Amino acid sequence: MINTDIVIEITGACIGLVYLLLEYKASSWLWVFGILMPLCYVFIFFQQGIYANMLLNIYYVGANIYGLLVWKQVISAGKHQEKKISSMPKSYRIPAIVLTLILTAGISYLLYLFHESDIFILDGLTAAVSITGLWMLTKKYYQEWICWIIVNPIMIWLALSQKMYPTAVLYTAYSVISIMGYFNWKNMHRNDENSKQTA
Repeated sequence: MINTDIVIEITGACIGLVYLLLEYKASSWLWVFGILMPLCYVFIFFQQGIYANMLLNIYYVGANIYGLLVWKQVISAGKHQEKKISSMPKSYRIPAIVLTLILTAGISYLLYLFHESDIFILDGLTAAVSITGLWMLTKKYYQEWICWIIVNPIMIWLALSQKMYPTAVLYTAYSVISIMGYFNWKNMHRNDENSKQTA
C-alpha cells in the first residue's frame, strides 16, 4: 500500500529542488513553484508536529504570490521588466536582525505556552529567519541567501529527528546551493552595478 505522507513529502522535495534552482538563477518562475511547494509542506509539518513551520508555509503561499507581483513590474509598453538584484540598504540591516530576534522570541514563546512543539526554540528560530529571508527575497536583496544559510542546517536536523528523509535531502541540497547562490547573486549585482557605471 502506498504511503500518502511519503508521496507528498517526496513531491514537495522535488518541487523544492526546482524552486531552488530557479532561485539560484534569479528566475521569476521560482514564485510559481514557491506557491506549490509550501502547500505540500503545510500537510507534512502538521503531521510531524512542527507547527511554526506549518504556519510559515501558509505564509509562504501568500508571500510567493506577493513576490511574483513585486518582481514583475508592468511598464507603459505593456511588457514586463524584472526587478534587479540589489544590496540590502545598511540602514535596514540592524532593524532586520532585531525584528527577527523579537519574532523568534515571540513565536517560540507561543509554541511553549500552548505546548504545541517539543522543539519550540528551533521551530521559532527557523520560522522567524525564514520570514525575514522571504521578505528579503521579494526585495531581491542578495543577502537573503544568508538567512537560508542559517536556516537550512537546522532544518536538516529537524527533518532527520522526525525521520523526514526526503526533506533532509532537500535541505542538504539547499545548504550547498545557498552558499553558491549568495556568491552568484552578489556577482550578478556587482556586474549590474559595473555596467551602469560604464554605460
